[in-house]
Amino acid sequence: MLYALARPFLFALDPERAHALTLGLADAAQRLGLPGAARAAGTPVRAMGLEFPNAVGLAAGLDKNAAHIDALARLGFGFLEVGTVTPRPQPGNLRPRLFRLPRAGALINRMGFNNAGLDAFLANLARASWRGVLGINIGKNADTPMARAADDYATCLERVYAHASYVAVNVSSPNTKDLRDLQAPDSLDALLGRLAALRERLAERHGRRVPLALKVAPELDAAQVQAVADAVRRHGVDGVIATNTSVAREGVEGLPHAGEAGGLSGAPLRARATATLAAFAAALRGEAALIGVGGILAGAHAAEKLEAGASLVQLYTGLVYRGPALVAECILACRRKSRTASTASR
Repeated sequence: MLYALARPFLFALDPERAHALTLGLADAAQRLGLPGAARAAGTPVRAMGLEFPNAVGLAAGLDKNAAHIDALARLGFGFLEVGTVTPRPQPGNLRPRLFRLPRAGALINRMGFNNAGLDAFLANLARASWRGVLGINIGKNADTPMARAADDYATCLERVYAHASYVAVNVSSPNTKDLRDLQAPDSLDALLGRLAALRERLAERHGRRVPLALKVAPELDAAQVQAVADAVRRHGVDGVIATNTSVAREGVEGLPHAGEAGGLSGAPLRARATATLAAFAAALRGEAALIGVGGILAGAHAAEKLEAGASLVQLYTGLVYRGPALVAECILACRRKSRTASTASR
């Protein structure tokens, strides 16, 4: 209810300014000890070798620098994913770079992995008191040559390893030049091979094996899905996050800002992202956990992701349009879906 009252004011602001203001207010409420969002009791989920108190998580991109973990944890999420972080600070693309398409329930962003770099990111993690399931999303700096991309991912993995419940490897943002080329079979095989080998050394050093998840694009065709799934299986990657934002513009044609460059998220992405998720479910046959993200603006949409094969779901754009109440709604929908599935299997 409070968010519904605040939304017209927030939507009157530049989207990036509204984003910063919302996070600042959430931080202030947390520091003052004000009540958090209404919580819903969810069904615990075991995935990637981890125990999640419920199936609903925060997608990467909302808290790029891990600066708002304690405030965001008060919304009732079963897990948080922060980042994308790159080894060195970078400003990202020029503003404006975030656009609302309210008639479509969508956003277009071309942020470009803007973040404060690993040093600031790790300092923020050290200040956070929350100890729930934390995913850390890693990427490459825009000025790192593609031939050296794996160096950036390896640097990030090594430095965040001790702090992460799982690490998400982001090779699918459309806003870093040529990044999606890393999804090509040879490139992906080389990258995952290097990260898997490094993960084994880090597991021995730290005494625990941190799961790896791969975040993929929604535009992959059947052959590409199979190739990615084969690489995931071959290198022991624990999860696939399906999907990132889309470069397609289906469902927003003719709307203001529809022609802006960047990745489309929100309601128009839902069908495409769910189809890609289902394709990975068929290709992997349970050999890696699936996290469904893209177009979840209602509890029924979260349940739809579970039906398509996901164990977990993530929210971002839906929070912009629906506010914190969406978290509890999705938790309840996932709980009902889990109970229905459990009853049907008896």
